[in-house]
Amino acid sequence: MSEILVIFVLIAVVAVLFIYIARLQRRLNDTLSRKQSQSTRYGQIFEQLVPFSKDFPFDPKKFRFIGNPVDGVVFEDDKITFCEIKLNNSVLSPRQKSIKRLVEDKKVCWKEIRG
Repeated sequence: MSEILVIFVLIAVVAVLFIYIARLQRRLNDTLSRKQSQSTRYGQIFEQLVPFSKDFPFDPKKFRFIGNPVDGVVFEDDKITFCEIKLNNSVLSPRQKSIKRLVEDKKVCWKEIRG
């Protein structure tokens, strides 16, 4: 009879541990999600302010913010530059890498559409 009680207690302890671990993991996931969301918001604000910083290598009056899939475009007299502004360890998304590759391969066109 005592063996059954010991097994029952062990099962109960394991169940409680599983519930506790699941709650901890959910709390950790929520915290990480909030942190990522906050980083995204900071990045979006930063992207819009960078053109007005002294370190921005272009005339901010010639920069046009797009936001997605690239942050903006600089329209100079002799060239057009696509700009992607990154903060800290951010990396280009697969879509941004694809756009960068197309620009580098000179696969950029002009199309005039009249209505």
